[in-house]
Amino acid sequence: MSEIIAGILLFRTKPNLQLLLAHPGGPLAKEEDEGSWTIPRHYVEEDHQPLETAQQKFKESFGFIPDSSYLDLSSVILENDEKMRVWAVKHDIPDTFIFEPFWFEMEWPPDSGQVETFPEMDRIKYFGPFEARKKIETEQTDFITRLITGL
Repeated sequence: MSEIIAGILLFRTKPNLQLLLAHPGGPLAKEEDEGSWTIPRHYVEEDHQPLETAQQKFKESFGFIPDSSYLDLSSVILENDEKMRVWAVKHDIPDTFIFEPFWFEMEWPPDSGQVETFPEMDRIKYFGPFEARKKIETEQTDFITRLITGL
């Protein structure tokens, strides 16, 4: 059985449509930009509901659960056979918001015996749809189209 990943795509409409994406932390994505950003997402544990998991993990990452109506953007199958399910919700994070990422440890460089600490996400940013399509992982671009057609 393939794993399920659930995510929440925050968007705002003033002054124009903008989508909140996250840049992955860690040494492998540090220098990457186009094609490396993602919708904030997390793995769904067995016997858990995807939307509830997405909301809970979003709260852990950002400190709140968006309280607007959720638009189901359905799912896509990722190249590693994982299923990614996404909901969009309108919410404008204020300019005063301070993003504090979670940190993880891993051996780096590989086989060095040294353990380094890295953020799960090193930054977040709103992008317009055109730029978001360039920034986001290719497999997730359908979610942008679905959001635009669903508004």
